[in-house]
Amino acid sequence: MKFSSGISEEAYAHLRKSMVSGQIEARRIKSRRVLDAMLEVPRHLFVPQELRNSSYDDTPLPIGYGQTISQPYIVALMTELLNLKSSDTILEVGTGSGYQSAVLAKIVETVYTIERVRELAESAQKIWNKLGYKNIISVIGNGYNGIEEYAPYDGIIVTAAAKNIPEPLLQQLKSNARLVIPVGEYYQKLWVITRTELGFDKRSSIPVRFVPLLDDESFDDGGVKTVF
Repeated sequence: MKFSSGISEEAYAHLRKSMVSGQIEARRIKSRRVLDAMLEVPRHLFVPQELRNSSYDDTPLPIGYGQTISQPYIVALMTELLNLKSSDTILEVGTGSGYQSAVLAKIVETVYTIERVRELAESAQKIWNKLGYKNIISVIGNGYNGIEEYAPYDGIIVTAAAKNIPEPLLQQLKSNARLVIPVGEYYQKLWVITRTELGFDKRSSIPVRFVPLLDDESFDDGGVKTVF
């Protein structure tokens, strides 16, 4: 099977293997489940057709609507930082292309993902359907407040930069669960927040660059969420 880029699926698989070894393992991502998921998920299907030749490059790529698909290493790092188990239920804030959701879905039992841009949510759903994913529940709505009706979660990942750590997301974590989130405006850091019996343990990881997470005043869904 070939796409208009002229690259075969076999060639894409080779590029994916090189991506994992050269970009991800080389940067000390060690979780076998994360590495296997990155090897399996066809990243090129989540990239606009005209950019598919760059699908496995060490860089984020635009996907329209002012959004990007994250650099492969950042996807792997954030996934590893969640410390996932196969029985977990995870919330992703910011579906975007749907690639991060697909990686998570290879590892955990259920992924809830929320996106405010309907066109992106619908595009991601079509790709998941094509690939046969059955454990991703997609919601169109305001991700700043999470999805309270399905909480608590075994982990929450946010793929946009918040000015401050949203309190609703903290409250939707199970005990010992982690929130992985970029925080900051012009300069951002990746933070890992673990809910403990005594409160929240917060530690920073690496500098990152993400599009902004819009707050709850920036989106009005009329109180109604569309669920796929």
